[in-house]
Amino acid sequence: MSSLATVKDTVTTAGTAELETDILVIGWGKGGKTLATTLGSQGRKVTLVERDAGMVGGTCINVACVPTKALVHRADAVRPGDDPDAAVASAWDFRDALTSKLRDANRAMLEDLDAVTLVQGEARFTGERTVEVRPAEAADGDDDGERLTIRARHVVVNTGTTPLRPEMPGVDLPGVHDSETLQLQMDRSRAPRRAVVVGSGPVGLELASMLAGFGAEVTVLVRGEQILPDESDAVRDSLVEALQDRGVHLATGASATGFAEADGGLRVDLEEGEPIAADIVVLATGRASTAQALHPAAAGIELDEKGFIAVDEHLRTSAPDVWAVGDVNGGPQQTYISLDDHRIVTGQLGGDGAYSRADRVAVPTTVFTTPPLGSVGMTAEQAREAGHEVKVASKPVAKIAAMPRPKIEEDAHGVIEVVVDAATDLVLGARLHCVEAQELVNLVALAMRADVTASALRDGIWTHPSATEALNEVLGELS
Repeated sequence: MSSLATVKDTVTTAGTAELETDILVIGWGKGGKTLATTLGSQGRKVTLVERDAGMVGGTCINVACVPTKALVHRADAVRPGDDPDAAVASAWDFRDALTSKLRDANRAMLEDLDAVTLVQGEARFTGERTVEVRPAEAADGDDDGERLTIRARHVVVNTGTTPLRPEMPGVDLPGVHDSETLQLQMDRSRAPRRAVVVGSGPVGLELASMLAGFGAEVTVLVRGEQILPDESDAVRDSLVEALQDRGVHLATGASATGFAEADGGLRVDLEEGEPIAADIVVLATGRASTAQALHPAAAGIELDEKGFIAVDEHLRTSAPDVWAVGDVNGGPQQTYISLDDHRIVTGQLGGDGAYSRADRVAVPTTVFTTPPLGSVGMTAEQAREAGHEVKVASKPVAKIAAMPRPKIEEDAHGVIEVVVDAATDLVLGARLHCVEAQELVNLVALAMRADVTASALRDGIWTHPSATEALNEVLGELS
C-alpha cells in the first residue's frame, strides 16, 4: 500500500500533499473495495484510504467472518484424545496464514489497477468532500506531521464498526477479549480450559461453540431468560440442545458486573450469584460505529441516535455526493449486505440508480454454531402478525429419514422448520438448524425471491446424500 510520501498523482509542498480524485473511498471493507475495483476497472479515478495495514481487505477477512469460521472449522475437526494445546496452536497458525494470503490478494487486486490510488493513514473530513489524511499513529499528535489533503467529486464511507466493550471494572485486563482480540492476542500456547462468554447473540454463540470444540468448559451469560427470544420453541430448543451436548452452559438471567485477576486466571463477578472462574473472558456485547472519528460534521454528514451515518434507501447521506456503505450506515452487519450496498452506490455513480435497499427481499443469515442455524424470512408468529394464514412444517433432523447427510457427518442435531402461506403455497420463512445449513438457506432464499412454491421444493430432485433432501420429506408433511 502506498505511504503518504509516495502517493501517486499528488502535488507535494513542505511535508503536505494534495490530491484530486473522482471517487474517494474511506475504508477497505467489502462494499468499498468492490466499488473501487468496479469503477477503477472502468477507468474512473478512485482513491481508497485505509488506516490500518493489518485491515487491508476489510474486517471480514482479517478479524471477523473468514478467520472465525476457519477457527470453527478447526474446532469441529478436534477429536477425543487430541491434544487441545496443539489443536489451538495449529488452528491459530492456520488462521494467520489464511488472513495473510487474503490480505495480499486484496492488495494486489487494487494495486494492479492504474486508475486506483491507495493511501494508508487516518482520514478526517475538513470540509465538503474533502479529507485530511495523516499516518494513523500521528493522527492525534503533532500538527507539523506529514499530511495529505484529498478533494473528491464523490465520497463513499466504508469504515465499518468496532467491538463494543462495556464500561466495567477489569474490562481491560489481559485475558478479557472481544471477538477481535480473541483472535489476535489470545495466548496460543495453551488452550483455555474455562471460558466465559458475555453475550448470547450470534457472535457469542458462535465463539462459545468454537471454544467448546477446543475442549473448554464454556459458560455463556444470557441477560434474558432464553437465547434467540424471537425464534420458535422448536428452533430454540434445538440450538440449546446442540450447545449443551457440545459442553456449553447457558446461564440465563445472568449479567457480569466486572472482572478481576484471581488464582492465576480471571474471576467474573455477577449481578446475582457466585462469581465464575475463567482462563479467558470473551465480550460479545455488540459493535459500535466508527463514524465519529471521521469528524463527519465538518462535511455536513449527519449521524443517527446510535452514532451511525444516517442514509436513505439509496445510501445517500445528508451531504451531497456522499454515500455510506457497510456496517457504518447502521444496516445489517453482514459482509454480503455491504457487497449489495456497493451495487446501490455503483448504480448511483454509473447506472440508472434505480436499485435501493427497498428492493432487498428474503435476505438469509447464518449463525455458525455446530451445526449452523440458517434463517430467512418470517417465523410463523411473525407471519400471522403480518396477516397471513400459515402452514408450518417442522421436524427434528434426527427423524428425517430422507436426509442421511447429518448421520454421515456424525451430527444429527437440529430441526428444520418451514413457514408457508396457506393461500398461495409460497414460502414465507425457514429455519434450518442442521449440517450445511449455510448452503441450504441460500436455496430457500432464492426460492422465496423467485416465488417458487413449497410444493415445487417438496417435489424437487436433489442430489443424494445432501442436506437439501430434507425438503422432500419435511415439506411433504404439510397438510
